[in-house]
Amino acid sequence: MSTQINPPLLAQLEQAKRDFAKAFTVLKDSGTLSASQTLQAYIRVPASEWVIALHAPSPWAQEPSIGAVVASYSGEVVLDQSQPGSAVLSGSQAGGNGRRYAAIFQARSDIDLVIHVHTPSLGAWAGAHRSLPIRYAASQRLTLTRELPVYIDRRQPEPAFILQSLTRDPHLPAILEANGGSTFWGRDLLQLAKLILLIEEGAHFQRLAEGLGGSLEFGPGVLEQQWKMTGLWAQGQQLLAAQE
Repeated sequence: MSTQINPPLLAQLEQAKRDFAKAFTVLKDSGTLSASQTLQAYIRVPASEWVIALHAPSPWAQEPSIGAVVASYSGEVVLDQSQPGSAVLSGSQAGGNGRRYAAIFQARSDIDLVIHVHTPSLGAWAGAHRSLPIRYAASQRLTLTRELPVYIDRRQPEPAFILQSLTRDPHLPAILEANGGSTFWGRDLLQLAKLILLIEEGAHFQRLAEGLGGSLEFGPGVLEQQWKMTGLWAQGQQLLAAQE
């Protein structure tokens, strides 16, 4: 398989870099990111087996910048803008950016983007090996999922765990990585960044509530109220009816 940096791919690449830079700035400035600034995005290139991979600069980078890697599912590198010390996967390992979530892009045409991120409160839940029930209204209005599972056994590849989890809950937008970060997926980079911010915010409030006896389930009418705000109520009604 071969490809080149043609005008459509170049346009997608430049837009992705702009969106990623915006997401990185908001997540960093809001305190959503951990001190390591671990934020990685893997974006499908349409009608191809290529991935645009973007990594936030390390806080130790001499010249912080956002570079891109374009690599195939098999690891062939077309473009490598990464700088030593600025990304987890760089140099000779750049091809790993294409392989990392290839299984998800191959299996799920509805997923165009995977983001791996480290955030303080989600990291706390992940470190405790506890799944995260969503009990923060602002988080819940953006998803029909009620709980994020934890990926613990790393003998199973992370993409396999994600695909397995999606068979149980087709609305699932993220998992926690035990003793690490979290992985989110969707279609639009900025929309997914907004979800990351709100899910982390909810995890923070729920973590604070642990000292008061723990967060409680929503009161009557909350799910209807929140899902109506984002147009999810019709699907939400079906889910609730199925659970009765």
